[in-house]
Amino acid sequence: MRRVVCPGSFDPVTFGHIDIIGRAAKQYDEVVAAVLNNVNKRGLFTVPEKLDMLRQTTAEFDNVRVSEFDGLLVDFCQVNGIETIVRSLRSVSDFDYELQIAQMNYRLSGVETVFMTANPRYSFLSSSLVREIAQHSGDVSSLVTPYVEDRLREKFKGREGA
Repeated sequence: MRRVVCPGSFDPVTFGHIDIIGRAAKQYDEVVAAVLNNVNKRGLFTVPEKLDMLRQTTAEFDNVRVSEFDGLLVDFCQVNGIETIVRSLRSVSDFDYELQIAQMNYRLSGVETVFMTANPRYSFLSSSLVREIAQHSGDVSSLVTPYVEDRLREKFKGREGA
């Protein structure tokens, strides 16, 4: 079985994330969408909320499993029998950053990294931009699923501009 991981903070999950996960799902037997539980960084959504949103937005893919991890991604890979990490590249600056991480992951564990270029429709898209737009009651309907949009509205209800 060819199993890969698509890791991220998914704070929140966007159409860009879903595109990469879906494209990976067409190429591999199983895709694990893994939410980083970074105790040193407070996100907008809790890990359980992110897991819920990921499950909702990836339900159409039969071979996608949602999980969480903390610590080193390569340790998660080894425990789960995953030999490949799938990462998205939106720009040259993404490549510079991701290449360093990929090389370190390989050195630490032999886990390979496969890069997928972002769909041009989503090459500008990031979770932080979505959060900022939603915080100011902007329209994020073309950036996230209706389910995620509703979760964003709930988070920012009464906190516009906060």
